[in-house]
Amino acid sequence: MTLKFFAIFSLALQIGNSQASIEEGKARWITIDNDAADHAKAHLGKSAKIHKSMNGITMMQIHEEDIPSLSHEMHHDFNRCGGFVFHDSEEEALATISGESKRSFAKKGLFADYNINQQDVVRPAVEMVKDSNISATIEKLQSFHNRYYESQHGVDSQNFVKSKWESLVAKRNDASVEFFKHSWKQPSVILTIKGSESPDEVIVVGGHADSIAGWFGGANSRAPGADDNASGISTVTEVIRVLADSNYHPKKTLKFMGYAAEEVGLRGSKEIAQKMKTDGANVIGVMQLDMTNFNGSDLDIVMMTDYTNSTQNAFIGNLIDEYVTGVSWGYDKCGYACSDHASWHNAGYPASMPFEAKKRDMNSNIHTARDTISVSRNNASHAAKFAKMALAFVIELDR
Repeated sequence: MTLKFFAIFSLALQIGNSQASIEEGKARWITIDNDAADHAKAHLGKSAKIHKSMNGITMMQIHEEDIPSLSHEMHHDFNRCGGFVFHDSEEEALATISGESKRSFAKKGLFADYNINQQDVVRPAVEMVKDSNISATIEKLQSFHNRYYESQHGVDSQNFVKSKWESLVAKRNDASVEFFKHSWKQPSVILTIKGSESPDEVIVVGGHADSIAGWFGGANSRAPGADDNASGISTVTEVIRVLADSNYHPKKTLKFMGYAAEEVGLRGSKEIAQKMKTDGANVIGVMQLDMTNFNGSDLDIVMMTDYTNSTQNAFIGNLIDEYVTGVSWGYDKCGYACSDHASWHNAGYPASMPFEAKKRDMNSNIHTARDTISVSRNNASHAAKFAKMALAFVIELDR
């Protein structure tokens, strides 16, 4: 039996098994962009079923074993990291595709004061950013065999993130770091610095901590994920370090997050955003840092305009002009559920997704064993721009 024949036979067997499981009532619900739904159906064959489309979003049933393959396909053909949302029930999926009024408010609503007037605080803070710190954290995270959400490696890597963040705020009595537990192995990590004057107003900066590689992904695949998304987590880590080392005490509550299971349907961030919505949290700004270290375009930082807040996006552009010297920025689109910002957007909160390049110029090595820091010349000079931008975002919103 040739290797090619064996691969085809294995794929056919997997699809057949997936179909059998769906018939036994073991399907999983996802929502996906209309432009990708037919493609996903064709790729997965009989193991996928399209149910309903509304407001540019389609709800589908697929087999859970097909999720890593779909994740790879969405990256390969649509340049989307994720590209779909996993749902726990048909009711949740239906609520998502019908929630256009909530998304419209999240896109156009005014949630904060976007004037820029904290130069005396922001300028010294951005000067403290060290790209060597970011690169060191990337190198540590890429050293894990993978950070897959159902692997022990994914658990171990989150233990490292939690310990690292705890060490940065160890001397503060206004800060805490905790796991947000999920039904799968890998937890999310949340660092909270409580505000001194308006603690009920919350600013969120986060990125996904998991990684995936290969058509079928899984706990055994080598997935260093240096750019996707060790770069984002390392950028968040440097923001935390600067705030801690500068003895910055926020007026509003700051939350820094490392989400689990983004690559398989934004599952970690969805649960967190929904929990905060249920609890009535007043989240006034969310920044998603997913891939910050591959400088592939003529623009340094690219604001994604779809499923984000337009006023907050413009505000971040103004922050770049004011505080990140010599950095160019512009706009692009990335499609439905291309990263965790969509979880916050779907919950009705203002979210932004500043990205490392235009989508057509993004790092082609992600979701493979080649996604190492060597692709970025073994430094984090590009990610440092994002750390400075994120610091400005936090401090200017916190007034």
